[in-house]
Amino acid sequence: MVLVLLLILAAVALGIIGAVAKGLFYLLIIGVVVFLAALLLGGLRVRHGARRPTR
Repeated sequence: MVLVLLLILAAVALGIIGAVAKGLFYLLIIGVVVFLAALLLGGLRVRHGARRPTR
C-alpha cells in the first residue's frame, strides 16, 4: 500500500510541475500515466487481497 501512495504522490508532483512550468507539458502526461498505474495497482491489490484464503 505504501508503494501505491508513493506513486500517487509522485504523480501529483509531476502533474503540478508539468501544469505550472512552461514547456514541461510532458511531465503532466507522465504524471497522469503514473497516477493511472497507481490506481490500477491499488485496485489489483485490493481485489487480490479479498480472495486470499484464511488460514
